[in-house]
Amino acid sequence: MENTKAKLSWLEKPDVFAINRLEAHSSHKFYASQEEYQNKKTSLKQSLNGLWKFSYAQNPDLRVKKFYKEDFNDSGFDTIKVPGHIQTQGYDHLQYINTQYPWDGLDELRPPYISRKYNPVGSYVKTFTVDKSLKNKRIFISFQGVETAMYLWLNGKFIGYSEDSFTPHDFELTDFIREDSENRLAVEVYKRSSASWIEDQDMFRFSGIFRDVFLYAIPEVHVRDIFAKTTLDDSYKDGILLLDTKLEGNLENTEINVELYDEDQVVWSQKEKAREKTFIDIKLENIKKWSAETPYLYDLKITLVKNGEVIEVATQKIGFRRFEMKDGIMLINGKQIIFKGVNRHEFDYLHGRAISEDVMLHDIKFFKQNNINAVRTSHYPNQTRWYELCDEYGIYVIDETNLESHGSWQKLGECEPSWNVPGSKEEWLDNVLDRANSMFQRDKNHASVIIWSCGNESYAGDDIVKMHDFFHKVDDSRLVHYEGVTWNRDFEEATDMESRMYAKPQEIEEYLQGNPSKPYISCEYMHSMGNSTGGMKLYTDLEDKYPQYQGGFIWDYVDQAMLKTDDFGEKVLGYGGDFDERATDYEFSGDGIVFADSTPSPKAAEVKQLYANVKVKVTEEGVIIKNDNLFIDTSAYIFETIVKRDGQKIWQKDYSFNVLPQTKQEEVIDWPNIEKIPGEYIFEVNVCLKESVAWANERHELSFGQLVTKVSSKDNEIVSGKLNVVHGDVNIGINGDGFSVLLSRAEGGIVSLAYNGKEYITRTPKTTFWRAMTDNDRGVKHGFDRGVWLQAGLYQKLVDVNVKEELGEITVSFKWKLPLAKEVYNVISYTVTPDGKVKVTAKYFGVDGLPSLPAYGYELKLKRKYNQYKFYGLGPDENYIDRDNGVKLGIYEGDADTNLAPYLVPQETGNHRGTRWLEVTDVYGEGLRFVANGDTFESSVLPYSEYEIEQAMHQEELSNPHYTWVRLLAAQMGVGGDDSWGAPVQKQFWIPSNKELTVSFTIEPTI
Repeated sequence: MENTKAKLSWLEKPDVFAINRLEAHSSHKFYASQEEYQNKKTSLKQSLNGLWKFSYAQNPDLRVKKFYKEDFNDSGFDTIKVPGHIQTQGYDHLQYINTQYPWDGLDELRPPYISRKYNPVGSYVKTFTVDKSLKNKRIFISFQGVETAMYLWLNGKFIGYSEDSFTPHDFELTDFIREDSENRLAVEVYKRSSASWIEDQDMFRFSGIFRDVFLYAIPEVHVRDIFAKTTLDDSYKDGILLLDTKLEGNLENTEINVELYDEDQVVWSQKEKAREKTFIDIKLENIKKWSAETPYLYDLKITLVKNGEVIEVATQKIGFRRFEMKDGIMLINGKQIIFKGVNRHEFDYLHGRAISEDVMLHDIKFFKQNNINAVRTSHYPNQTRWYELCDEYGIYVIDETNLESHGSWQKLGECEPSWNVPGSKEEWLDNVLDRANSMFQRDKNHASVIIWSCGNESYAGDDIVKMHDFFHKVDDSRLVHYEGVTWNRDFEEATDMESRMYAKPQEIEEYLQGNPSKPYISCEYMHSMGNSTGGMKLYTDLEDKYPQYQGGFIWDYVDQAMLKTDDFGEKVLGYGGDFDERATDYEFSGDGIVFADSTPSPKAAEVKQLYANVKVKVTEEGVIIKNDNLFIDTSAYIFETIVKRDGQKIWQKDYSFNVLPQTKQEEVIDWPNIEKIPGEYIFEVNVCLKESVAWANERHELSFGQLVTKVSSKDNEIVSGKLNVVHGDVNIGINGDGFSVLLSRAEGGIVSLAYNGKEYITRTPKTTFWRAMTDNDRGVKHGFDRGVWLQAGLYQKLVDVNVKEELGEITVSFKWKLPLAKEVYNVISYTVTPDGKVKVTAKYFGVDGLPSLPAYGYELKLKRKYNQYKFYGLGPDENYIDRDNGVKLGIYEGDADTNLAPYLVPQETGNHRGTRWLEVTDVYGEGLRFVANGDTFESSVLPYSEYEIEQAMHQEELSNPHYTWVRLLAAQMGVGGDDSWGAPVQKQFWIPSNKELTVSFTIEPTI
């Protein structure tokens, strides 16, 4: 151990990042005896998690400077939970920021310097006594995660210093620990150091001891490091294990026994005299291979026996797989891999990045349930347990070095790398190589890790090239990823694959058509901010067209938002800027396919369907099954076949079909005869799990297909009855048996609709051309480009009224001129028949030379009590023209409040395409029914109008609902998702201004 004193100057020295910290090593488990190994409970580890004493200071000058001394009186200290962030426990403030540095505009700084006035310091104290089982051994301490820089003392003696927030910091305590009395551990944690310049990730900025802390002891002889490098032979049948172990201690009279277990059976073993370094080359025939589809793991067991006594048992689960690049294509076990991935921050809305195993288990099960097969650990190494779960459940991992310096080279979206770090700067090289090495050494034995990443959005330079070279030098079983070279192609050798962010489908296709030398992945795509993830199919369609298209990773998995108490005492979710922090990037933290509380967003259904490995196309004869799995057939699935007439199930039968991997096969289904009974028929096939598995229950649905056909009715409905028409000066009254209608020449529409004496109209319905802007709309300046349509809907002028009476019906049409630079009109007509039905038709005539329309349709404002809905259309999740692959045609019900998806910023939500009919009622089922005339319509039932939603910046800003708003649209543009800061919705999902649009439906009572 280096004998030195702690120096504050280290905080500003990029070449000082570890003092007395132990060399990084594998994260294998070890036990003191055979019995401990069998019980999977070690006596060699002692947790220091729990309550610690704590003092907070805003900067180093204000900190308690001698708190680490043994005689220091810390009775005035507070207490804090470890693991946990300082900012989630009442100190400092929360801050979310993306690309800019958090001190931008507050301190004029350049790397590697940090602020003197704001650099929060947490002073931690923990007293402990050593467990009996650790005594008389060498004792160490491990901090699994500390953000951003830490100093450590024990019993008044300086132990060491370390940076890198997301990999372990291990120190030896043996010379200073007291085994028979109390020990006093002191840790000083700084929020900012030179490391902060290269930890500029898009995330909440926390600090503190946020992962586990524990003591561990090692026996007289110890397995310090294991590298179990696995691969397959060229036939992809036999496994190869290259085992490199490092031992320490007195190896005299010590034997090493290496065994490989397949469950409880030893499949290979070897004994030999223990040496400091042991290298074993093993070949195993007909190995059970690991992949995301077949995550089979073996147990590697290393037993150290000294003088006939077991001293230590070390274990590591390993999987045999071969990941390689061949002919410009990435292969897993000889097959072309498609990454159906997401980026994932470690995040919990209560605890930030100090997440529990329960959160990790929830996430991993969600991945598997929704056909996600890959994750990028954006943008830092995750907790060790995450990799174990990815091994066990089967998830491909891009393991990313804790490196991001976005703010040093990109300013206001422009590339300006004049003072970029690390770049090619010598003083940063050892630092970033240490980060790469710390990740590699810890995670190298995990089968799930198939790609090392040099970090994220740090531009380019020699330092990153040397990181790439380092990974290849120490590990030839994986590939290396880095996206930043897209900004400077002089450093092309820093990545083994073409990796881009937010490239449009057309740009990707252009690259793939150019006979490239490298395969393509999108390390970030489908920016899922707010109501987004539209047009995803344009990306997934590339899978079958280009072998070198190998998928992508959605940005991102979970909204980053923290629970807070607002000024009214309510618990609400806060995003950037809600904690009075500046600088901030506001709601840009809300771009997950699950909400901050881990509940699925409506976007997740699209991801699940498009990422499915087994796809079905329903035909009149049966089903065409396409099995995109690489290694497994479909014998583990039930094909649940259903027929519905007008949305109601009339037939169901289960089938088992065995389709081999990477094949397509047509199967016959004995559908029932439907020729005689008129109606709309849905033929549906759902791919479900036959049995429960670790990540889902029996019958969990993985994908589906539908075919819709119609059997026409030859009978024409004859309307009987009598209409009474009253022609007033202002109003036209129409009365019949049990109903009355009032149409106003002044208001330009229906002002009264009563059934059995109950009034349903609160205000005259109008046409709408707008939607509450989505995050993507705001990012592309949709309001500037299409704002005329907001004005058009709000301020249209009635210019003509036409009344037409025919036998058995009366039609009143209202012509509206729109406040636009061109002559633009739309007409709403009402046709009333003796049965009390009101046919409504709204028509927009189209005109050249105007921006495309956000939406067009008809909007009603009903009383609040009519907040229940039931519809026959696409659901259950909201859907749009560019995001409707994950929904089914069927009958669904709910209420207006829950139809409003809780995006961090309120925005367009709750839309359902293909609506045949919609009922909006009170809790007793009494209300209105809207039935499409001919073409279907798009519909939503919400507690607010689009104008109310448009004005709110948080869900809690929406007042207690007073009405129910019903929207019946001819069309609505897509929501997009290529990115959220300038990418328009793909043009095929626009509504051109010159397109005629008509929505037509009939209103009738439900009871």
